Formats: sequence, structure tokens, C-alpha cells
Amino acid sequence: MKRVTGIGGIFFKARDAPALRAWYQRHLGIDVTPWGGAAFSWTDTEGKPVGGTTVWSIASEGSDQFAPGAAAFIVNYRVDDLHALVKVLKEEGCNVLERVDDSEYGKFAWVIDPEGNKVELWEPPVGQ
Repeated sequence: MKRVTGIGGIFFKARDAPALRAWYQRHLGIDVTPWGGAAFSWTDTEGKPVGGTTVWSIASEGSDQFAPGAAAFIVNYRVDDLHALVKVLKEEGCNVLERVDDSEYGKFAWVIDPEGNKVELWEPPVGQ
């Protein structure tokens, strides 16, 4: 079974999220949207879309999105079969959070790594 197929997103906390978002927008040209991040569409070497995105987002320092993880960031990994991977991770003794979300954006589950970092697993919707 293939496990991780790519990076779906990078999420991190900031003491002053609006100011940090503005800095990235002004100095690095990231098109920060009202939801606090940007979606980078995947392209081939010629710049043509290939069907995927990587999300980049800054959350406020008080966000509970990162709980129960101890880090100020989360990496979202793309996977092909979320339910199968969650099952295998549990069998391997990993600290898998019980909640699995299924929405129009895909399926999500979380595991805590040995350093206490919350890791997000994402199975994109068909076609992404």
C-alpha cells in the first residue's frame, strides 16, 4: 500500500497572523486570501495545470487547529486511501486521533508523531 503521495499543505501559527500574512504577501508575493492562506496549483514544467494544490496558511497563535500537537505547525500529507492507512497506523501502534472528517474538500485524519507533532493526512476528492 502506498502511504504518502505528496504534501497537501503547510499550516503554521503566528503571534500576529495578519501582520505576518501581510509580510509574506508584500515581500514574497504570496496571494494571501481572506481565509488566511493561499492555494498553489500544481503545474508541469511548461506551467500547465496537472490537477492538485498545496495549501499554505497562517493561523493565529491561539488557534486550536494544532491541538493536541505541541508544535506551531502542521504538515498535511496527501494519501491515496485514508481509511486503509489509518487502520495500518493503528495496527502499528501509532497515536492516531479517533476523528476522521469527510467533506467536500476530501477526507482528513490525524496522527501524533513521537515528538508530539500533529500530522494531518488528507485524501483529496476524486479528480484532485
